Amino acid sequence: MLYSTFLKPYLFQKDAEEAHELAVEWAERTSNSPILKALCKFIYSGDDSRLDNTYFGLHFPNPVGLAAGFDKNGVTPIAMQAMGFGFIEIGSITAKAAKGNPKPRAFRLPEDNSLINRMGLNNEGADAIVQRLKNVKLDIPLGINIAKTNDTTIHGDAAIEDYAYSYRKAMEVADYITVNISCPNTGEGKTFEDPDALKALLEGLPLSESQRIPTLVKFSVDTAKEDLAYLVDLCESFGIDGYVATNTSSDRSGLKTSATRLEQIGNGGLSGAAIHTQSTQVIGWLNEFLQGKKPIVGVGGIHDAQTAIDKIEAGANLLQIYTGMVYRGPGLVKEIKQALQRQ
Repeated sequence: MLYSTFLKPYLFQKDAEEAHELAVEWAERTSNSPILKALCKFIYSGDDSRLDNTYFGLHFPNPVGLAAGFDKNGVTPIAMQAMGFGFIEIGSITAKAAKGNPKPRAFRLPEDNSLINRMGLNNEGADAIVQRLKNVKLDIPLGINIAKTNDTTIHGDAAIEDYAYSYRKAMEVADYITVNISCPNTGEGKTFEDPDALKALLEGLPLSESQRIPTLVKFSVDTAKEDLAYLVDLCESFGIDGYVATNTSSDRSGLKTSATRLEQIGNGGLSGAAIHTQSTQVIGWLNEFLQGKKPIVGVGGIHDAQTAIDKIEAGANLLQIYTGMVYRGPGLVKEIKQALQRQ
């Protein structure tokens, strides 16, 4: 009620990226304020032991996590814990700091409860972010999402080393690492979802070292079933611990937003309610391939309790939200948890 009545109208008067920056700023302030943290816990928290579970050796007090993309620089984890999240994923982080693509680069699609962004992996870089996170103490798992630095001059072996650098840095603070192979927002427009590129990448990461931590791979929502099957087989050969499904979409079919508006916006990754059905389908495919052998993190279009349940029923073990909070506010976390408790 507070969000929909007061905060959302205020934020929606602003550019989407400016509103996002304000939300991150408020969350950072909450992280540094005992009073605001206590208030958030009073309003939003309240876990039930029935939601407890353990995946890849980590304890999750509830299955609702914060998706990568909201907090790229690791400034809000304490506030997110106070808001009742069961785990948090920071990033994407990259080996080198990057300013991202030219603005404007984030756009709301209110008719579709969705967003389009072409942020371009803007972040402060792995060194600065990991150093910041060393001072953060959490009671919930902290994931770090890594991607290749958005620089078209970095390719081939240099691209793999770029990933590997971020991976090694993330190992210093993360409870798990998500390898983002599908981000569509890099300058050259290519991804590591090409099988040969993915194989080379996984060979270049320290996955066999004794100190490795749980490692997940994040797929695009636009991946065809037969391609996904091949990529999963490849990941399984490297002992990947779980999968995140899914990243954003480049498809614009079926949107209520006008073609004129979409043309004005241009390219970028579509997130939110518009990709829920396809994201849930990809989760179903993963569940079919894996037969429960590895955890699946379901993300993409969760905007109410039912869409969260849809993900669980398709085979997701854990959930992540981000765009849904833009339209529904942080109360969405508690709403989903209460619905899962009733299941």
